[in-house]
Amino acid sequence: MNTYLACFPCFVRQAYDAARFATDDKTIHERVLRDVLHTAATMDMHLTPPEMGQFIHKRIRELTGNADPYHEVKKRFNRLALDFYPNLQRRIHSHADPLAMAVRLAIAGNIIDFGPRCDIPVETVRDSIDSALTASIDMNALVSLRSEINSAKTILFLGDNAGEIVFDKLLLEILPCEKISYVVKGAPIINDATMDDAVEVGLTDLVEVIDNGADVPGTILPQCSEAFRARFETADLVIAKGQGNYESLSDVDINIVFLLKAKCPVIAEHLHCPVGSMVIAGTRNNP
Repeated sequence: MNTYLACFPCFVRQAYDAARFATDDKTIHERVLRDVLHTAATMDMHLTPPEMGQFIHKRIRELTGNADPYHEVKKRFNRLALDFYPNLQRRIHSHADPLAMAVRLAIAGNIIDFGPRCDIPVETVRDSIDSALTASIDMNALVSLRSEINSAKTILFLGDNAGEIVFDKLLLEILPCEKISYVVKGAPIINDATMDDAVEVGLTDLVEVIDNGADVPGTILPQCSEAFRARFETADLVIAKGQGNYESLSDVDINIVFLLKAKCPVIAEHLHCPVGSMVIAGTRNNP
């Protein structure tokens, strides 16, 4: 997915919010904004939005000297999601269609995203869970996903954010874990999950977890490790969580099913759905 003109105000807002999140130093706030404005002015519009996100947060890390400004936030949302976990697990296993419920909750967890906003109240996560139970969802896409999971011999599951990965764990628990590898980021970027987060929430006890070797808030294949790319290219099915993975992989010619909440107007328009929609979209039948 290319960058759109409507992405540019979001780049500036994200840069300012993230800089203020990382430090109180107004000099650094100004440096980050000026650098982003300069880079945006000459940005190749064929690049994906996550590539600008990578630049923004790399610059913030450089200027603050903090290699992981979102470290405490990631831990807080991992703990929060683990608090929700027992009750949500019971809901899934008592539901007439556990897979449908688990997919709904996995998508609901995609609200824990500090890219679009740096202030996510606990109530917002609870509201996302509650709305997921009754929100409209593409049942045909769910049927297709079920079929793809059953027929695939190897599945690569691309995770997104810390905290959200607990909701993925709920889904993984009812899937054939022996044929699934779960993927986290190779280094800190925003609140995206890394191997430390996977260990913290118990994912490594459930399924094979690997990292992609990159620090992009999405999956930019040329920046990923050779080992990851080999797994990606040979997987029968890729399940990809979140907007960043959709933005960076929606044009890739491989069998991918995206699970996400459409949190911005650009993504919603690209997917032909209202903002806030719960999305199951496959590259084989993408709009």
